[in-house]
Amino acid sequence: MIRVLLADDQPLIRSGFRALLDAEDGIEVVAEAADGGEAVTLALEHLPDIALLDVRMPGVDGIEATRRIAADPALAAVHVVILTNYGLDEYVFEALRAGAAGFLVKDIRPEDFLHAVRVAARGDALLAPSITRKLIDRYVTQPPVPGAGLAELTNREREAVALVARGLSNDQIAARMVISPLTAKTHVNRAMVKLRARDRAQLVVFAYESGLGSPDGSGQAGRPAPA
Repeated sequence: MIRVLLADDQPLIRSGFRALLDAEDGIEVVAEAADGGEAVTLALEHLPDIALLDVRMPGVDGIEATRRIAADPALAAVHVVILTNYGLDEYVFEALRAGAAGFLVKDIRPEDFLHAVRVAARGDALLAPSITRKLIDRYVTQPPVPGAGLAELTNREREAVALVARGLSNDQIAARMVISPLTAKTHVNRAMVKLRARDRAQLVVFAYESGLGSPDGSGQAGRPAPA
């Protein structure tokens, strides 16, 4: 059973998401919050698998709530997904840096929303190609900043992180690197441990900051490839 915490300052929005989630087998909404501070408190009380947080709420907003959840060892297993009505440009990287596992726009189709909740519950990053493109567009125009843990990674782990940043699954990484899916998962997991990454989304942040997240995965920043 996937346990979900909903946080949005608009009751109608919360009730709509709750109805959608509660009607789905294997998903249960365990708590609702009207602001980020309440969301953090309820997360500690209920320990949900997923926290769906509106990005703009009174008092403590979704990004600050994400930051608090990510910083609390007691909430290490909670995967935060940011919800918004707004464009992705302004918030996506800040949300990922804060510790979010993904980022969804509220006009998403119901079936895609439910799929996204299941993806986040598995611990995978919710990074659509459009979001990855925005990250590329922002960071290929800036010189990379060497990551603090980059030297700790093996060459294969660096390659795996670069492919995670391009939105590839473990199976796709395995095919690209000509290794088994289990070995690909091992490279990704070891990189997460060495870089102290909360999840795959944090690996994406590291990859773009360090230069591993270039469009060709080479670690050399350049112009983005045609969409």
